Formats: sequence, structure tokens, C-alpha cells
Amino acid sequence: MAIQIPRGTQDIMPGEVEKWHFIEETAKKICRNYQYKEIRTPIFEHTELFQKGVGDTTDIVQKEMYTFDDRGGRNLTLRPEGTAAVVRSFTENKMFGYANQPVKLYYNGPMFRYERPQAGRFRQFVQFGAEALGSEDPAIDAEIISLAMELYTRLGLKKLKLVINSLGDKESRIAHRIALINHFKPRIEEFCSDCQNRLEKNPLRILDCKKDRDHELMHSAPSILDYLNDASREYFEQVLKYLTELGIEYEIDSTLVRGLDYYNHTAFEIMSNAEGFGAITTLCGGGRYNGLVQEMGGPETPGIGFALSIERLIAALKAEGIELPIKDNVDCYLVALGDEAKHKSMVLLQQLRKEGFSAEKDYLDRKMKAQFKAADRLNARYVAILGEDELQKGIIMVKSMETGEQTEVSLTDFIEQFKKLSK
Repeated sequence: MAIQIPRGTQDIMPGEVEKWHFIEETAKKICRNYQYKEIRTPIFEHTELFQKGVGDTTDIVQKEMYTFDDRGGRNLTLRPEGTAAVVRSFTENKMFGYANQPVKLYYNGPMFRYERPQAGRFRQFVQFGAEALGSEDPAIDAEIISLAMELYTRLGLKKLKLVINSLGDKESRIAHRIALINHFKPRIEEFCSDCQNRLEKNPLRILDCKKDRDHELMHSAPSILDYLNDASREYFEQVLKYLTELGIEYEIDSTLVRGLDYYNHTAFEIMSNAEGFGAITTLCGGGRYNGLVQEMGGPETPGIGFALSIERLIAALKAEGIELPIKDNVDCYLVALGDEAKHKSMVLLQQLRKEGFSAEKDYLDRKMKAQFKAADRLNARYVAILGEDELQKGIIMVKSMETGEQTEVSLTDFIEQFKKLSK
């Protein structure tokens, strides 16, 4: 029996992978403009990192992690998200001591979660994210949100909705926690086992439950916005003011809590409103995590970031019917006839490539007509024809596939002449 791809994964084939290249290059350019530098962390980390960084009460840690013991008996986990690893690296490499603060980083790579595969959701998926560590200025919250929004709009997406909330500081969250416990406790037996376990550990997580989201107590649960102290309320108002000044529209949603334990103050999601996109509309999520660096053993350091799925971004582009402007052609296809011409064409091919041109030739010993068909399938701009007669005359024929115009060029200065023609 043929071996097949594991469930929840995908092969990204030629013709499709070019979209990924375009998206990733666009993201990198935007990050350069915002002065975010790339960081690359290991694909697997010690399991404790995610237990501490993501949170024991989250679905990710409880149900979705790919965890294993290596041959040395170390308990390791394939990374399910990017922030915890970035903060671990920030702390371990003492980036809090860098002269330039805040430290602004971005990452792009595969993540792993054992969950039910569905449209736009895989067990191995690619996540792009950005983190800013070292500033508690509300302006950096607005900058992070602006960066994420710019990536989507730069790629052409229009049907977007930014949803934002404040989870408050520690004092605000303690007051809200008590209110949530008092609200749910009398009828907690009506909720799923996960919610029952979370009541005392982290009642905020109950609000993020998918099974019980239609329960009447969910709709009447105390809002975190009613428990924000003056400092937290002022912080949130400043973030919203910056967004307004940047021309970024938003909706406040007091039920937005995000799926990770480390968030405080600003929490946000960017969603797609495109028709037919699917039931799961979230494209991107993020927020502030001021205590996470300390949790990793570092000094008190504020931080904020976001992460988005490239797969869901591509799905949103498809839902809006957006075609990316991807260049997918060959500058020159060399048609060679005869053994001597084949050898010479190989040399010319290499010279073209060294000059930065995309070039190809026939490797199947096909007739001229078939070689021209191959050039046409590759969307070649020019075809250079070299046969025995051309070799004897010391020339090569160059044909524009767009106009049909054919030019006789000396073999000795073919490369220089092709540079001029291709302009």
C-alpha cells in the first residue's frame, strides 16, 4: 500500500507555493518598514515552556500538543505557537539588555496542534507573528495592530473586521475573576467538564468555551470592562484613540478573551467578513502579555504581539477572489537541435542564469515544435534557437514570444545582446 501524507497536513505544490513566497516576502518588507527583525527558534522546546507560557488551563496544553520523550528522557513538545519560544529566547539571550528598546521581532514557521482538521485548520500550519518587548506605551499596541492590518490590506483584503477588548491589569482581573466565579458557580454542573475544571483555576477560560457558548449564563456573564480600574480604563482608551488617529476601524467586544493564559490589557482579533469564508472567521489574534517574561525567569518586561495563519490568509484571499501578482515565467527558453548545439546551449543556459535571468532548455530530446510548446507552457518571454546552421554561422536566433519578432544575434555576444533585448 502506498504511504500517504499524515492527516491534518498538506503538500504545498509548485503553482501554489509561489503564493506563499509572495505573502512571506510582503510580510518581511512590512516588518522592515516597522523595524521588526526576524528571529528563528527551534521547532521543538521543553514541554514546560508551553505549560508555563501558554497556560495549563488552555485547550492547547490540555488537548492539542504533540509531546514526546526523547532518548535522553527529556519531555519535549513540537511548538504549538510562537510567542512562548520568542519570550524564552528574549530572556535566555538577555535581549532586555540591548541598547535599542523595545526589542521588535517577527517569526515565520510551522506550528503543530493535534486538533480536528477542517477548512483552513491543519495539525501542521504556518504561523507568522510579531512581538514587541520592552514598552508599555499604548502606542506600541496600536503599532502591532497596524502592522497586522497593513499586511492584510497590502495583499488586497477588504472585508476585514478588527475586534478589540481589554483584559485589564492584575487588580482588574482579580476583581473580574471573583465576579465570574460567583456568576457561574451556582449552575456550573450544567457546563462541560472542561468548564467545571476551569471555574476555580481560570474562570475567564469559560467564556472561550465552544461547547457551552450558547448557554444563557454566557450571555449574562459579567463584563471585564465593568471591572477595569482607572489605570486599565485609561490605557484602553489611549489604545483606541491611537487606532482612531491611524484610521483603523474597530469594534469593542467585551467577551473576547483569546485562547491563551498570558494575555492582559489589550486583546484583539482580525476577522474576515467575506461571504463563504466559513464558520471560523478569525484570521489573526494577539494581545499584551506583561508578565510573561518574568514567568520565564527574566526581569519585569512588558510585551505585546500577534500571530496569524498563512493558510487562513490564503483562504481569505480566495474567498474575496483576489489573485496575487505573481511573476511565473521564464526569461529565455533555449531550443537546441543537434548534439553540438545541445552542448553549446548548456553553456549559454548557465551564462544566462549567472546574469540573473530565469532560463530553461529541453532535456527530453524533443523536436523543435515540442520544444516551442514547452516554452509556451512555461510562459517564456523569449526563445533562443540554436541548430547546426546557426552554429556554422556563429549566430543564434532570438524570438519574442509576445510579438513574434525574430532577431539574429552573434553567439559571441549573445548574453550582452539578450540583456538589451530583455529590457
